[in-house]
Amino acid sequence: MAQQSELPLITLIAGDGIGPEVIQAARQVLTAVGFRARYQELEAGYGCFERCGRPLPPETLEAARRADAVLFGAVTTPAELPDYPSVILTLRRELGLYANLRPFRTVPGLGRYGDEEIDLLIVRENTEGLYLQIGWREEDRAYNLLRRSEPASRRILHLAFREATRRRGRLTIAHKANVIKPADLLWIEIAREVARDYQVDWSLEIVDALCMKLVRDPGRFDLIVAPNFYGDFLSDLLAGVVGSLGICPSANLGAKHALFEPVHGSAPDIAGQGSANPIGAILSGALMLDHLGQSQKAQMIRRAVDRALQGPIKTPDLGGQAGTRELTEAVIAALHGEGGQG
Repeated sequence: MAQQSELPLITLIAGDGIGPEVIQAARQVLTAVGFRARYQELEAGYGCFERCGRPLPPETLEAARRADAVLFGAVTTPAELPDYPSVILTLRRELGLYANLRPFRTVPGLGRYGDEEIDLLIVRENTEGLYLQIGWREEDRAYNLLRRSEPASRRILHLAFREATRRRGRLTIAHKANVIKPADLLWIEIAREVARDYQVDWSLEIVDALCMKLVRDPGRFDLIVAPNFYGDFLSDLLAGVVGSLGICPSANLGAKHALFEPVHGSAPDIAGQGSANPIGAILSGALMLDHLGQSQKAQMIRRAVDRALQGPIKTPDLGGQAGTRELTEAVIAALHGEGGQG
């Protein structure tokens, strides 16, 4: 039996809104699959801001730096407070999480295209573009600065090409170089240089045309790499294609740190009602297990999620009336059916 000091250290940042509900569900499933870890629970988000004046306390950031991985729920970023810093953007920046991997996979019976199997991966640059939040006001005008650098672009494009070689050897590079000049022209230039190092079938797609093609024929694509802003929009589009934002996980990866979170937001309109879909958080926990070298347990969770979602228990976003607890219990029951540990 492993000693306590050998167990991975996981920082849990539940956040606010539905974050605490879905993170609790993810932790229950991780326990059920037999994952053992040292957990440290830290706070962040709007509730934290109201209590202590900071949405991301220094001790939370330091705990994230010390951890083997961070499992993150969701936080509210109030639009009416222009100087309020985004917690997740701050964490990505401070932890050097330059890559955001967002897998989108259909579950039989849930997708928008019948029984068509869709298995797509978005690789999103996570540190640049408009999400740097560099902007200013001048009387009746407002400006935001888009910055694209060669090192950051080259780094994410190499990662995307490597991922493509592990998948089906196909890569789509999203851009808007016909309008966003010179930033996206730099992106394309670097993509062409990086492509020489890999045996990958790759193509360029203007991002708005790509959106249309993803709606009409999503199965033709396998891996899409995109700058920050485009990756965000493409992710929500694909969430609709596979059935719901509530079932989509993500991984934020850097050279030293890793953070895993559901793609959905804090959904304050349903917080505390027990109706939030926990699957995005549960599958983010599976991605965390992959990162920690426990892919067998991760696959057990994914199979259990598939079996649970093919049953009658579904949350409102999936057209059902079940709650967070019922769907979590269905996943755990399916997990126990193939040898998970309670």
